[in-house]
Amino acid sequence: MSNVLIVDVGTQSMRGIVFDDSGNLLIKEQVKYKPYLCKENGYMEQSADMYWQVLCQITRTIAQKRPDLMQNLLAMSVDTFRDTAVLLDENNQVLRNCILWSDQRVADTSQKLPLKQRVLFKLVGMDRPIDAIRQKVKTRWVQQNEPQLWEKVKKVVHISAYLNYKLTGNLVDSYASTIGHFPFDSKGKKWLTEKSLLYPVFDLPLEMMVPLVSPGDVMGQITEETSNLTAIPQGLKVYASGSDKGCETLGVGCVDRNVASVSFGTSSTVQFSTKKYFEPEQFMPAYPSVLKDYYNPEVQIFRGYWMISWFKQNFSQHLEKVSAETGRSVEEIMNDEMAAIPAGSDGLVLQPFWQAGLTTPEAKGAIIGFSDFHKRAHVYRAIIEGIDFALREGLERMEKRGKQPIDFIAVAGGGSQSNLICQIAADVFNKPVKRVQTYETSGLGAAMVTFMACGVFADENEAVKAMVHYTDVFFPNPKNVRIYDNIYKNIYLKLYNKLQSFYLELYKEGI
Repeated sequence: MSNVLIVDVGTQSMRGIVFDDSGNLLIKEQVKYKPYLCKENGYMEQSADMYWQVLCQITRTIAQKRPDLMQNLLAMSVDTFRDTAVLLDENNQVLRNCILWSDQRVADTSQKLPLKQRVLFKLVGMDRPIDAIRQKVKTRWVQQNEPQLWEKVKKVVHISAYLNYKLTGNLVDSYASTIGHFPFDSKGKKWLTEKSLLYPVFDLPLEMMVPLVSPGDVMGQITEETSNLTAIPQGLKVYASGSDKGCETLGVGCVDRNVASVSFGTSSTVQFSTKKYFEPEQFMPAYPSVLKDYYNPEVQIFRGYWMISWFKQNFSQHLEKVSAETGRSVEEIMNDEMAAIPAGSDGLVLQPFWQAGLTTPEAKGAIIGFSDFHKRAHVYRAIIEGIDFALREGLERMEKRGKQPIDFIAVAGGGSQSNLICQIAADVFNKPVKRVQTYETSGLGAAMVTFMACGVFADENEAVKAMVHYTDVFFPNPKNVRIYDNIYKNIYLKLYNKLQSFYLELYKEGI
């Protein structure tokens, strides 16, 4: 029996996990932290070194509790959240807090793109989405607002590259982690060239990018200094894996064409695994998978199950007292209340765009159908249903574009811990929903990549068979399917077009 150490870095917490090659979780240490530091409304930053300090804390705790495991590891890997810019100086020292994926500040894009790009993007109807991408390039904002600091920047990296550098002394990254507002060619799995049509959109010198390796490649070994700080054995090999979402998709066993991975996380997503490259939406790239021969087309609901935290903080604070008295989480209590609300939330329909998507930068959230009998629990259920409607729309679009019909859904993320939430998903999608043996699916996927790299498994199918075990299946309820189908087809799908003109007016006003 072989064991690997995985460090899974999330937006709200970090987990250190040791898995064996049967998919068993042998030990987990988790540290929660404040998701972001907010100097101004919409600014979301965090200290890159905070993540490193937490990593050291977690691995030292594992070594203290289970020295037998820590001293007998086969290898390790790190998976992290995506699209977060860490700025380094000539000595690879951090220059400022990293700007997180959820940050909402925008850069000035009044400086026009070259004429060729402007004409082509206009012709294909991508001028507004491209402008939205340019606004969200984090380094452009730094160049414009912190020019003296920008002069010191020598490297721009993801948090994955920074943590692997701290572990090994090598500043490299996995191409499967390189997802976000960077000059990256997703299809070619490499940096864009300066001649690329999209290169001016990012306006980042290529010399600021770090070398990329493939998932499963050795990134380096634990140094003596790192071993002293982390209690990880010196010389242990650190393997490349990929982003948390990509690892999660593998961790739920999504390697066949008939399976979709749905994540009920802070950012909610639906992903496919496919050897054929196709865009999930027109001009939107499919991301490189943690499996070398695969891609992960994805549709993302940016705020997803973050909306549950938003709802809890703003409308369910009184449940904190009930939680303390009963020993049950606020989410469990809210789910009990939701169980009393019928499918369709008694006519309450929610559009879950609390943060706009790339191709619809004007999008806003909306709730329609209020009556005097609606209660807080109706709104909560409408949030869950609205997220599922949006994910179903994305899934159906990808099925059509990729000619890849899906037979069942494999779920992950915090929301998947609730049986009711899984059942609602089965009813909305009208497909069976399967749940695996652990909620730590990102870590499980990273472990599978690491075991394959070490030769324990010959390929992904062998790894899935050994390490992914479906323990729960939720089948669609025909009565609820009829209700949701009617709402989805006759109300939800029409809602955006009905409201778009109002969203555009708000967008023009900068609201």
